[in-house]
Amino acid sequence: MGDQIVRALCLSGGIRVLVCNAGELAHEICELQQASATARIALSRGLAGGALMGALLKDGQRTALKFEGNGPLRKLIIEADYDGAVRGCVGNPAADLEPVNGKWNVAGLIGRAGFLTVSKDLGMGGQPYQGVVQLVSSEIGEDLAYYLTDSEQTPSAVGLGATLAVDGHIATCGGFLIQALPKADSGEIDTIMSRIAGLPALSELLKDGGAVRVVQELFGDIPYTILESHDIFFRCGCGLEKIERALLTLGSEELQDMRLKEQGAEVACEFCRKTYRLGVDELDALIAQASEQSGQ
Repeated sequence: MGDQIVRALCLSGGIRVLVCNAGELAHEICELQQASATARIALSRGLAGGALMGALLKDGQRTALKFEGNGPLRKLIIEADYDGAVRGCVGNPAADLEPVNGKWNVAGLIGRAGFLTVSKDLGMGGQPYQGVVQLVSSEIGEDLAYYLTDSEQTPSAVGLGATLAVDGHIATCGGFLIQALPKADSGEIDTIMSRIAGLPALSELLKDGGAVRVVQELFGDIPYTILESHDIFFRCGCGLEKIERALLTLGSEELQDMRLKEQGAEVACEFCRKTYRLGVDELDALIAQASEQSGQ
């Protein structure tokens, strides 16, 4: 069925549901990251959450999620564009933990003390909007729901799931985002919440009928309409120009030290792992630019 986002609305107009099927996306990115088993689950849940957040964007917008905790994973970064492009990486792909009571220990891997930072580039050339909340449980879905409810004042529920195949690769990945809009009916909200509590395994629903099947299960007898669906996919935003901008932030002194010790610079993109090599001439040009910017 492929990776996609489905957006639906109950006919009364008060409850919005978004569901994503992101198994292929998660598989590709986890392979690029060469992540451990638990890190694959954490990253996959994050990718599903990022895809859902991206589906709330308008044309030309972009969002970034950064989970930073005191666990061995160090950080989890997800970026999503308005058109369905998603990318992600983790700070320590090799980090792994044993399951707890038969469940993946994602919260322990991220760490229970830390922050979720959500940045939004509204595509208007200004500084991105940024919101920061403390991690409430380090279970990625719960933290996203808390952010949306607390910072964006939209009561939300988020469910994310991922499973591994016997060979250790991602088998299924997906999630749902439910939001109560201003004219939400309290009875319908109660019905949706009770359906969430009794929801079959997300992986089974996705295998059974993809994102549309999850939408059907969540609404049940509540009348609804599917507004749209679109593909989600991996796209990295790296390039030589972006790498050069990142190097410029180091300043002329550090760039000069890099030139002397390494006779150039080698930088790997944290998302796609592509390596960029800059020679002495390219580095000299950046040093001159950095010096000019600092007024030296």
